[in-house]
Amino acid sequence: MTAYDWGKRTLDPRKLLYFATVVEHGSFKKAAKHLNISQPALSTSMDRFERSLGEQLLKRGPTGVSPTQAGEILYAHARLIREELTLAERRVAQQDSKSDDMVVIGTLPSLIANIIPSAVCQWRTLHPDPTLRVIEKIQLELLISLVRGELDFIIAQTEWYGFMEGLRQRVLFRDRLYVLGRPDHPAFEKENVSFADLAQYPWVIQMIGRQRTLLEKLLAQEGVEMPTRLTECGSVNFLKTMVASSDSLAMLPESTVAADVHAGMLRPFDINGPLLHRDIAVIYRDETPLSAVGRDLVEAVANAGLKLASASLEPEPPHDDGPSNQV
Repeated sequence: MTAYDWGKRTLDPRKLLYFATVVEHGSFKKAAKHLNISQPALSTSMDRFERSLGEQLLKRGPTGVSPTQAGEILYAHARLIREELTLAERRVAQQDSKSDDMVVIGTLPSLIANIIPSAVCQWRTLHPDPTLRVIEKIQLELLISLVRGELDFIIAQTEWYGFMEGLRQRVLFRDRLYVLGRPDHPAFEKENVSFADLAQYPWVIQMIGRQRTLLEKLLAQEGVEMPTRLTECGSVNFLKTMVASSDSLAMLPESTVAADVHAGMLRPFDINGPLLHRDIAVIYRDETPLSAVGRDLVEAVANAGLKLASASLEPEPPHDDGPSNQV
């Protein structure tokens, strides 16, 4: 590696990676062993690195080494640079070895419970042999992983799609968000329930994504502020458990809660609106079109989504065999 001139300072990439290793191990001895160099050589290298930048980066003490405030800032960048280098090495190494027998996709947590398993089962009838790797992440992380080449394509919302260049998408189906409570929730006793009525109860929402902004918009339409008893989390299962076992309310997509509603664990409120609908799309890199195997999986996802969208979310009525003919 060659040094990079940063104004009057010189940032040596190799020393930057050495520095990150020292911070992570908290010891020159342990870091030197990890880097397979001598401890005096590493210590000297770090001294020169600090002098070249004109900043003290490491605090040396009898119990170990820790970064200074400037060192903390530099370490954050050093870690990201090292991760990108590792990713680049891995992608180059896999360029020739990757075959059509491996498909790596990403999807939202809300699609994992129903849509994706159904689609995979359908796809497997056509493609029993390829290895399929399904990665579950939130929307932003999916897009980042897609851009970095870690995923072949993702199944996600069209939201945020336009913020990143070099991507293409195709809408597969429309999903709907439902406001849910436990079946005997007191809010069901009110006719023509509104968001103003529901704002009086505790809410549980996903902490990353559009749910908080969406709830704010829905409440603002009725001149209501956000609930004061608000719980944020990143787990769909936690949301459903909180709703089923308390007075908490939540918004979840049909694909996530259909089985719970039919089982009588959750109950949707009769409340609707354009903001409660979302488009689910396949998103992929413009430079890497979908393979034939990938296209078949995408079609299976579309079929599974359309099938669920056409089904009713209402709980099934009790089975009635009619009058007995026995005497």
